[in-house]
Amino acid sequence: MLIWRLLVSAILIPLFAGVFYLDSRLGASAPILLALFIFLAIFGAREMVDLLWTRSFTPNRLIVSACCVLVTAAAWWGRFGHMPIKIPSDDNTLSQVMLAYAMTILVLFLLATYRYREPGASMETLSAELMIVSYIGVLLGVVAQLRWVAGSAAGYLVLGSLIIVTKGGDVGAYTLGRLFGRRKLVPHLSPGKTWAGAVGALIGSALGAVLWLSFATPLFTPTGSATWQAPAWWSSAVYGLILGTTGLVGDLCESLIKRDVGKKDSSSLLPGFGGLLDLMDSVLYAGPVAYVLWKALPLATWLSIDPT
Repeated sequence: MLIWRLLVSAILIPLFAGVFYLDSRLGASAPILLALFIFLAIFGAREMVDLLWTRSFTPNRLIVSACCVLVTAAAWWGRFGHMPIKIPSDDNTLSQVMLAYAMTILVLFLLATYRYREPGASMETLSAELMIVSYIGVLLGVVAQLRWVAGSAAGYLVLGSLIIVTKGGDVGAYTLGRLFGRRKLVPHLSPGKTWAGAVGALIGSALGAVLWLSFATPLFTPTGSATWQAPAWWSSAVYGLILGTTGLVGDLCESLIKRDVGKKDSSSLLPGFGGLLDLMDSVLYAGPVAYVLWKALPLATWLSIDPT
């Protein structure tokens, strides 16, 4: 199983790195990233529908997928040519994401009234659909903001930090959990997680943040600009520790969904990893926190010398 995990990682990491590199060459509008996020929205919604299709929950796959795509893609509103609504000067499109989310709430309620036949199922199904759009569409839309939160040139440095930190936490948790894990963290929810694994997650996340931001930051310096300086090690470590904790909680939250509906994995897409949601859970949950930290911590040192 460990060899399989390493093999899949060895394929996925260069693949994503290549996609990010090509997209960065196409400018700040990030069209390839948009296509990737639409893919994640569609298939993430599909997995969530399959997970929740139980008891009196019968969410409509097509409707929910369309709503997730709408909310996620709203992060790109105004980034392609001239649009009726201009985005703010800091390239923040969170307001468009929230507006799209509000519209999907109206649509889902309207469709629920149309589909109503008898008491006992409508509220459960509507609640499931709203949760799917919230978990997949809104969180993906917020994660997309990291592409521009510290300037368009630093987009993949920031997105890369989220992925490196959360997955570094996964590696640390797996390693220390296997070596020293005895005491269960949340035995009724996730029997495989231990306190030793939780410590490993924090160590892996903090180490990943410090290493990534220290060595990768100068590499993203735009041509003709002064060399970008890496943030102070302590701010990178704080960033990693907070995201590591958040990612661990995100993993537990997805476990809550799976356990409550009696499933082990979100799907069998990748043996040893599970489904797409099993890969994205910590990233989705940590994304909004990462956005806040890039606003609050002195991480984007280059903005004081280069506004782009």
